[in-house]
Amino acid sequence: MDKKWIKAKELAKLWGLSSRRVNQLCKENLLPGAYKEGKFWMIPSDVEKPETVRKKKIQTEEMKIQPNFTRPCPVGITSYKEVAKECYYVDKTLLLKNIIDDHSKVFLFTRPRRFGKTLMMDMVRTFFEKSDVNTSQYFENKKIWQEGELYQQYQGKYPVIFFSFKDAHQTNWEEMYKSLCFTIREEFSRHIELLSSESLTEYDKKYFENIMRDTAESTEYQFALGKLSAMLAVHYKSKVIIIIDEYDTPIQQGYLHGYYDSVVGFMRNLFSAALKDNENLEFGVLTGILRIAKESLFSGLNNLVVNTILDEKYSAYFGFTPQEVQEMSIYYGKPEKVQEIKDWYDGYLFGRQEIYNPWSVINYFSNDCKSKAFWSRTSGNEIIGQMIRNSNNQIYENLTLLLQGKEVQAIVDTDIIYPEIDENSDAIYSFLLVSGYLRVTNVISEMNDTPICSLAIPNREIKSVFQKEIMDQNGKLFTGTILRNFEMSLRTGDADLFTNTLQNYLMQSVSCFDTAQENFYHGMVFGMLAIMTDKYYISSNREAGDGRLDIQLEPKEKNQKGYIIEFKAGKELAGEQLEELAGNAIAQIYDKNYLEEMRQRGITEIGLFGIGFSGKHVVVKYENNVEGV
Repeated sequence: MDKKWIKAKELAKLWGLSSRRVNQLCKENLLPGAYKEGKFWMIPSDVEKPETVRKKKIQTEEMKIQPNFTRPCPVGITSYKEVAKECYYVDKTLLLKNIIDDHSKVFLFTRPRRFGKTLMMDMVRTFFEKSDVNTSQYFENKKIWQEGELYQQYQGKYPVIFFSFKDAHQTNWEEMYKSLCFTIREEFSRHIELLSSESLTEYDKKYFENIMRDTAESTEYQFALGKLSAMLAVHYKSKVIIIIDEYDTPIQQGYLHGYYDSVVGFMRNLFSAALKDNENLEFGVLTGILRIAKESLFSGLNNLVVNTILDEKYSAYFGFTPQEVQEMSIYYGKPEKVQEIKDWYDGYLFGRQEIYNPWSVINYFSNDCKSKAFWSRTSGNEIIGQMIRNSNNQIYENLTLLLQGKEVQAIVDTDIIYPEIDENSDAIYSFLLVSGYLRVTNVISEMNDTPICSLAIPNREIKSVFQKEIMDQNGKLFTGTILRNFEMSLRTGDADLFTNTLQNYLMQSVSCFDTAQENFYHGMVFGMLAIMTDKYYISSNREAGDGRLDIQLEPKEKNQKGYIIEFKAGKELAGEQLEELAGNAIAQIYDKNYLEEMRQRGITEIGLFGIGFSGKHVVVKYENNVEGV
């Protein structure tokens, strides 16, 4: 007998799951024998339900039976229905009230990645979208329902278009274009009822079929969002809500991988057709990291409401507030962990609202309250790596200051675009702020409606991101052994170990150093020092005594030893010549009175390193200087 095959939608009904969940099981290879035929997954009719799904169903039944059942943390779950019914849910449904009250045409919320944007947008969809089933059950015990009938009447009232570009990470335009078209087809297939609609013309249905069969032209795809909204409006005799999650992810990838203009052109037409002067639009909601207004993606949208991390309104809806984290710690029986959570995952400021990273807090409780850098383990740090690669000495030094818990000042412009990131330091700091790597500690002044702010690293987790990326930019040759020996030789004043460590790195790294200047070696050592920012205030190229020292490590605890490192570089030197060069570096520390600054701050013992470089050859000399000896 031939094996029978069923589609995801049919299996979803049999198992009581969503079609999206079944499709995900197929992608994860959890349904043996499933294969993709065109746009649909074909699944053996006798496939067994995976153990993970069975456990989840049992767990859900237990929650219904046991009032005190501890709900799991929603790690990686972006389905509002699943989170609201089965997991611990931090109630953010009053966002719906604010959207209704504002009565604006298009909302744009810019927040860092992994701050709950996708779950929030799925909540918005679930609340407003027309459905064959009663979806009010997901809101009846939530805050929005307590606001009364005025808001309840909006529930399940509108057809909804929902796009999420959070997984658009292709490295070339050809693959990105395919990905964008696939996302559009998936949303068209979610509204397959339009093909049998008596309200649509044959022309509309032909257009719909071209999208579904992937025979549509590029222009048809670019205007698909506006066309779909028109067809839904005709079919349902209702205006349409459009939700676009992580709208700027494809644009960021275009910037990183060299197809920026192509992706911006596509997205501009896609958004314009749907959001600009669309008479079928009830309202639209977009989320992303950057505003990107200068790209003219949103030109002509007079009713666009942009909400950034600097704005007061909506500030509590993305991320967790201190009260919400406190309540969560009590729920999981770990109230004593609040300070540790604060040190690792707090520190953000949206408007005037203190905010914790929700992704990391959720993972923390799910990980038996063992702190890790959960946020940095997700994708998305590649743009930080690029900025560090392209940074000049001043930016690199400021990054080191930030790692030491200090602040930097910059003009903050939340209206930046990706190409500007390489152009000036303020644009870099603005991007680091809006993408969650820095926080505002103080607004110093306003300049043409653009604030000048003091910025700092928000918490221990983000500090580890910077340390890792700085290490990565110095190549894979910054191995654990090299860094361990580097730290030990510096701490113990072992000049031979220091020499061997630097020599090994130089011999294994870039092929030729014949033309290397002193600042190259300076930058190399300075990069290694990122591992020591917990214990030292590290400064570079700063005025001290009667000159400018190369690198200074001032201990954070005054009873510890400080260090000064001075470099000298020459060409075609070896043996005694390099020895002499390293000695001259130490002599300069004394001649220029570089020790004086740390002495005045109470540091009595200072280790002096003189380093002589020539091509791939190096010699390190060391002297220990104790005040009064």
